[in-house]
Amino acid sequence: MSEKRDLIIIGGGPGGYVAALRAAQLRKKVTVIEEDRIGGTCMNYGCIPTKFLLSQTKTWDELKHSPRIEGWKETVRLNWPGVQKEKRAVVERLVRGTEFLLERNGVEVLKGRAKLRSERAVLFQGPAGERELEAEKTILATGSTSAGLPFLKPDGSTVITHLEALDFEDVPRSLVVVGAGAIGLEIGTIYSRVGTEVTVLEILPTILPGTDRQMASRLERLLKKQGLKIFTEMRIEEGVCEAGRVSLRGTCLKTGQLFEFGAEKVLLAAGRRPNSEFLRHGFGQLLDRGGFVQVNARLETAVPGIYALGDLIGGKLLAHKASHEGVIAAENAAGGSAEMKYQALPMAVFTEPELASVGLTEDEAKAAGLQVQIGLFSLQANGRAVTLESPEGMVKIIAAQDDRVVGAHILAPFASEMIPEMTLAVGKGLTVQDVSQTIHVHPTVSEAMMEAALKAKGMALHALNQ
Repeated sequence: MSEKRDLIIIGGGPGGYVAALRAAQLRKKVTVIEEDRIGGTCMNYGCIPTKFLLSQTKTWDELKHSPRIEGWKETVRLNWPGVQKEKRAVVERLVRGTEFLLERNGVEVLKGRAKLRSERAVLFQGPAGERELEAEKTILATGSTSAGLPFLKPDGSTVITHLEALDFEDVPRSLVVVGAGAIGLEIGTIYSRVGTEVTVLEILPTILPGTDRQMASRLERLLKKQGLKIFTEMRIEEGVCEAGRVSLRGTCLKTGQLFEFGAEKVLLAAGRRPNSEFLRHGFGQLLDRGGFVQVNARLETAVPGIYALGDLIGGKLLAHKASHEGVIAAENAAGGSAEMKYQALPMAVFTEPELASVGLTEDEAKAAGLQVQIGLFSLQANGRAVTLESPEGMVKIIAAQDDRVVGAHILAPFASEMIPEMTLAVGKGLTVQDVSQTIHVHPTVSEAMMEAALKAKGMALHALNQ
């Protein structure tokens, strides 16, 4: 006899555990099945450990390069094993905190594999054997994994994914990063700061494909100044591992010339694939050609009572997207009718400076036929950015003809903390006047958003209006 509950969630990453907590708040009996640890890749192997390593190496990098700190640089070193140990402690603290919340909210967590048996039945395979569970509704939240190249697969040692890259016991002498997305640039930044020779290869014309071209180009120049070697329009055609070293060969699409780069390690960061294999036999009709689960705006699949979210359904593969989808899916599984709206989905890259954006890029706005107004403000005129010795960034606001903010892009310290204001503006249809008339604390980098909004109407106070 199968065991019954209101909701089964397969996958315990950000979307899965948030869905569980929301469903528990709605007084539903919930079971989460997670093969790995609660928090998924993001908390255990991705977002959280990456940001800790970025924070630690930023402090080290600033100390090394400050012209006003003298006398002791030759004797101070970064305790890399200590950094890794503390990183694991931070992850453990957050995982245990999440487990505590799930337990106190009455959510059952089962560690093992899950397989759909029918629209209402799930086969759980755990350490003690198999159990059949039954639920009124099911949410699929199994996430994604790094995709390899056809001719170069991860081996966990020389050819690696972000999982291994964030857990090195020793700092590598050289690293080639395949892919100039957020993962590649953040990990490249970490190791460049601690002395690794980092080369980034991207097949597309700019880093961070899909972001505003002007902002991506500015960030690329800044990262090169920091020591990263970045090459775009590089098509890799062959990878050879020999004698503890990897050689990548291919063609530069700009020049037609052949290239070869070698390194102690190669990080594959050029895309991800959904963890949907468990659906192929019996529920393959849920998948598109790329293996992503197809859903409607309510996150329902073609099978009544089964919902899906996060990386498993494609789109922008972001942890906060999955978390928000978790809330929507849980509420709908409990009888609601909420819909996901993606036009105000923010993103951030935690390089130095950070790049955050929401809404349309300038190219997208023009392609949509909008008569755009652009407000561009340089941090050279922002007092806080100057005091932080980080005035190279800028804020760009894109407005439609009726003054509604339709896009915003921030290249600045704390950009990830600033973007929610612009996310609210895009999501609620606010105007540049709504932003410019909002009082911002002085001195803060956030004042640049107010100035960019003023600049869109030719009324900036701390920049020439030309």
